[in-house]
Amino acid sequence: MREEYRKDCPYYLRSYLTYIRTVRNHTERTEVDYYMDLRTFLRYLKMINNDVPSDTPFEDITIADVPISYVENFTLMNAYEFMNYLMDSRGFESSSRSRMTSALRQFYEYLSKKAMLIKSNPIEQLEHPRNAQKLPKFLGLEQSQTLLSSVESHNQKRDFCIITLFLNCGMRLSELVGLNIGDYSESARTLRVFGKGQKERIIYINDACIAALNDYIKVRPKSITDPDALFLSTHSGNKRLSNRRVQRIVEDQLNRAGLGNLGLSTHKLRHTAATLMYEYGGVDPMVLKDVLGHKSVATTQIYTHLSDADRRKAAENSPLANFKAPKQKSDSDDEEE
Repeated sequence: MREEYRKDCPYYLRSYLTYIRTVRNHTERTEVDYYMDLRTFLRYLKMINNDVPSDTPFEDITIADVPISYVENFTLMNAYEFMNYLMDSRGFESSSRSRMTSALRQFYEYLSKKAMLIKSNPIEQLEHPRNAQKLPKFLGLEQSQTLLSSVESHNQKRDFCIITLFLNCGMRLSELVGLNIGDYSESARTLRVFGKGQKERIIYINDACIAALNDYIKVRPKSITDPDALFLSTHSGNKRLSNRRVQRIVEDQLNRAGLGNLGLSTHKLRHTAATLMYEYGGVDPMVLKDVLGHKSVATTQIYTHLSDADRRKAAENSPLANFKAPKQKSDSDDEEE
């Protein structure tokens, strides 16, 4: 796939994608994400420069021939017009526009200061759209127990192990899919995962995870194509499970447990793990930050505001919690005054 989409790239975009893969050490999945965002941008440049017939569908606009002059002559005002186009014509939410802003800022930073392909960075002052603060969706403790007790499939031990790791470890989808047999140490009670930017971290696991892993490994099929992969698909020649297949497994098990109408996903199980660790395990936010692989504790602190029990306790512990209204004076008392 990588070579296919690179054929549609102008030389300066190919150069940037090589940079983020080899120097910034991003994964191929991240490289594809940057390509998709920047392809949208370059298609827009061709459109506003009248470089394609007006009736050309946006998705059919090729980008290999976009001259770098279009990029260099782009202004800050053009950038805000582009964001407005994304919102009104492409239906981009604020989070998607914020992601596009980051992609553009980094792209222009590379072209102007790393590769020296343009003289200056015209969008250096481009601001991120303000995102609406939304609390993450997650399962409660009883719902989590229901999900675990309802797991049933042709690969039950594998699927139970996947759900168990998501709910106990709070790992990302890509981290779970990327697990190898050698990343699991029963004696050390750890899993080694590779997070964003291929950053390695160690996750300590509990008895439930160890039992689920050991039960699955006993029945795990052998694989010629992916001998190191921990989770394998029995439907595609025992290859490593794909992200989409794991998402389907989680969706199927949520439906089986009667939880399929809650808008949950693998990432919501990560939210669930974080919330349960904080609410029931009393895990300090700084520790939770390291467990989840967050760069900043600010990202983690959202989970410290989710507990109904904590909010209720805070209200009950107010020093004025037992203050009652004074007894109302009777009419006779008023007369005596």
